[in-house]
Amino acid sequence: MTERIVIENCAVATVDADDTEYASGHVVVAGATIESVGAGPAPRDVENVVRRIDATGHLATPGLVNTHHHFYQWLTRGLATDHNLFDWLVALYPTWSRIDEEMVHTAAQGSLAMMARGGVTTAMDHHYVYPQGCGDLSGAVIRAARGTGVRLTLARGSMDRGESDGGLPPDFAVESLEGALAATEATIDAHHDASFGAMTQIAVAPCSPFSVSTDLLRQGAELARRKGVRLHTHGSETVEEEKFCHELFGMGPTDYFESTGWLGEDVWMAHCVHMNDSDIAAFARTGTGVAHCPSSNARLAAGIARVPDMLAAGVPVGLGVDGTASNESGELHTELRNALLVNRLGPHRETALTTRQALRLGTYGGARVLGREREIGSLEPGKLADLVLWRTDTLAHASIADPVAALVLGAPAPVTLSLVGGRPVVEDGRLLHVDEEAVARATRTQARRLARAAGRD
Repeated sequence: MTERIVIENCAVATVDADDTEYASGHVVVAGATIESVGAGPAPRDVENVVRRIDATGHLATPGLVNTHHHFYQWLTRGLATDHNLFDWLVALYPTWSRIDEEMVHTAAQGSLAMMARGGVTTAMDHHYVYPQGCGDLSGAVIRAARGTGVRLTLARGSMDRGESDGGLPPDFAVESLEGALAATEATIDAHHDASFGAMTQIAVAPCSPFSVSTDLLRQGAELARRKGVRLHTHGSETVEEEKFCHELFGMGPTDYFESTGWLGEDVWMAHCVHMNDSDIAAFARTGTGVAHCPSSNARLAAGIARVPDMLAAGVPVGLGVDGTASNESGELHTELRNALLVNRLGPHRETALTTRQALRLGTYGGARVLGREREIGSLEPGKLADLVLWRTDTLAHASIADPVAALVLGAPAPVTLSLVGGRPVVEDGRLLHVDEEAVARATRTQARRLARAAGRD
């Protein structure tokens, strides 16, 4: 008989198509999925209840979905703090090129732990640095996610344009065209799960227009579509990137991506800060998604993405932490607030985003960008029981009557419970499957080891 968890007496923001909310409602979880959501207490005749939670003083939402990250950067936080993107990359690539399997596993543990503790139930990692002889880096990331208990989309990245070809990374830290494609296909074959409720999915993800060849982009898109997986890369992040594309390819980033097969419903791109009207129209026409990373964009002085215009045009948009070398907090729930605040500095001002739109970006929007909106991203019967209970009755939030406003605009709300497929991963702000103190010690050790390997210590 299916075991059930009953959560009741909490505010509920379902983030369904109608943005249904209940001032006091319930959620019934049956096994790995949501059985019912509604107003008031749960029905008394629910059978086989193994846990009944009085969630008074809490807000229940879908679990947060991260759409862009670089886990390995956990070991290089706090460096190059006053650089733009290109200078930041030049400063850090010599260090990143020294990573190995042990470092990447530990960095992934740190990145995942921080996100999960803050309400993320589906994480994403764009890993693209594969130095020669570095070990099984993709496997290291996947093991860390399994140990944490969250869902993972691993975007298996690649670079084949090293310094000798005009790229930024050292030559020994890039792959050949053939090697990158073969390794990516092997990762898909070994780890991608296309089934409902999958814990691990793989995407094809050449790094960026200025670090990969046109052949790698074209053949990467062909590989992804042959294997039935999604495509991811960085796009239109800085004015320097736009200049680079015009000089090298004779067109802007969006037109270049379209010429290489990189627009479509199976594609999402990180940042998309410098998009003109025709770029946004192309993304809307093709269903290409965007991972909006407001903190990283501000940290690297990249600019303000036109998120309100993208949403108005129908572009799928989710939120991303981005790597923690450009967003040292490593938390996605703070991006709800930053997305709203940063976009209100743009031309739309106070009408740019509402608190509900910000929550949607971090939940259903992210699920749509990752191609999993039928499974996660909203609290609806039949969907996976990926949900979070945020405590909103403490000093930090108790005087805010609107619980969604409290979550989005207030201080980071404590996570009392986080479920992934009905399985608890966080209780009372503590991770259940990971020893946080041990991870903190390990990340400190590996960060020092990486610094020594790179000659910084």
